[in-house]
Amino acid sequence: MPNIKVVDMAGKEVGTMELSETVFGADVNSAVLHAAVKAYLSNQRQGTQSTLTRTEVSGGGKKPWKQKGTGRARQGSTRAPQWTHGGVALGPKPRSYRVKMNKKEKRAALLGAFSSKVAENEMIVVDSIAATEYKTKTMLAMLTALGAAKKALVVLPAADPMVIKSCANIPGVRTAVYNTLNVYDVLNCDTFIVARGAVEKIEEVYAK
Repeated sequence: MPNIKVVDMAGKEVGTMELSETVFGADVNSAVLHAAVKAYLSNQRQGTQSTLTRTEVSGGGKKPWKQKGTGRARQGSTRAPQWTHGGVALGPKPRSYRVKMNKKEKRAALLGAFSSKVAENEMIVVDSIAATEYKTKTMLAMLTALGAAKKALVVLPAADPMVIKSCANIPGVRTAVYNTLNVYDVLNCDTFIVARGAVEKIEEVYAK
């Protein structure tokens, strides 16, 4: 089983923790990770883009000139795609970009993401992450002490408004509760900072 040191918010080592082999030592399947990231990004798309076709733009009901004798190309409407203010040919219309993954794939992808962070030494376990007041400075001091990179994901065992709002103004820093994690956020961060309580709850859910 992989072991990891546990530090406090000042970056001082306070002990070690034995991680679950099932959750943090799983095989990393790059194909499944890639599929999970693509599915997540696709599912973020609203799909509300829409252009007007020649039947939807106003005007153009009258033939601009007679069919023959003018020397110009025949035209039936001033709202055809080749005209200024005309409709759009083959433009986008509202659609769903939803991509589905089965439970087994989702689980394998998330366990692979956790395991890759441990293998690459990008995971930091903090004994407890808390704030006594709404202060960005408090969280900034913690990140500096931990040597966190620009993009960090702070994972909590439960929603803590003070911690979440104190991190909100720090560029590149995101917060999440253990049960709202997704593969994209885990892989996208350079430093995966997890409270000890969150690690225990993640193992409780995924070690089965």
